[in-house]
Amino acid sequence: MIYSRNAFSAADEVPMVCVEHLEGAPLSYMTTVAALRMASLTEPAAVVPTTTRTIKQFGRIRLPGAPWRYAITSNGGNILVDGVPDMRWRIDVDAEVRARGATLSEVSAELRARIDDSWVTKFRVADHLFCYLVVKPKAVPEGFLDEWDAWCRRRGWSASQQGRKIYTMPVAVCKSRAVAEVRRRLWESGELVGEAETLAAGDGALDAEMLRAADFAIRPRHGELEKLNWTHPNLTVTRTSGILAGEEIINWFIKGAPAASG
Repeated sequence: MIYSRNAFSAADEVPMVCVEHLEGAPLSYMTTVAALRMASLTEPAAVVPTTTRTIKQFGRIRLPGAPWRYAITSNGGNILVDGVPDMRWRIDVDAEVRARGATLSEVSAELRARIDDSWVTKFRVADHLFCYLVVKPKAVPEGFLDEWDAWCRRRGWSASQQGRKIYTMPVAVCKSRAVAEVRRRLWESGELVGEAETLAAGDGALDAEMLRAADFAIRPRHGELEKLNWTHPNLTVTRTSGILAGEEIINWFIKGAPAASG
């Protein structure tokens, strides 16, 4: 729900507020309307920011409504409680990754052997959990992603692409599992009561499991899931794309998830 200023032409037509800086420079934005409405969303709901970003990358964001009791980073590999990583959760995740297949070191070594500088600009290891490439999309060798994903699947990992990034992720590191854990804790603490439903939003393949598991879900009319034409019975797709879709998603949350529609 946050976007680079130049990512979409519509961004120049609406008032915006910067919610992320990198090395002092403005990087990501929301519409002013979305920011104001998001600040009010925390009053009736337990809002849990959930992202594939690392802990450090998440720390750059200043979303309206903060501070957060819970936040999920690293694609579900880390749960932050009042901003502090929950080590019990992380230890359990690391143990499950080891039990399911290849180690990060093994996967990283194999991936490095398959890439070169002609189409990869960066290789990154994220929070000692997974790795990703920053690539030149048009230069990625034909069939690379499918072949790499097949290699990974046999070893308890998977590969997916979102824009300029190709993620290599352990199957055990999953947003939906972390969301379920946070929901369980909120129920136990009494912060969730009655028939509280889970609402979720996302735009990438790494979000699909979380969207599928939610009572109601929404995705924007752009991004990886849009390219895949991904849908589900509980899913709403925004009418707009780009930064305006972020505003539409906030409104959808505030209304409490209307019946899903394609």
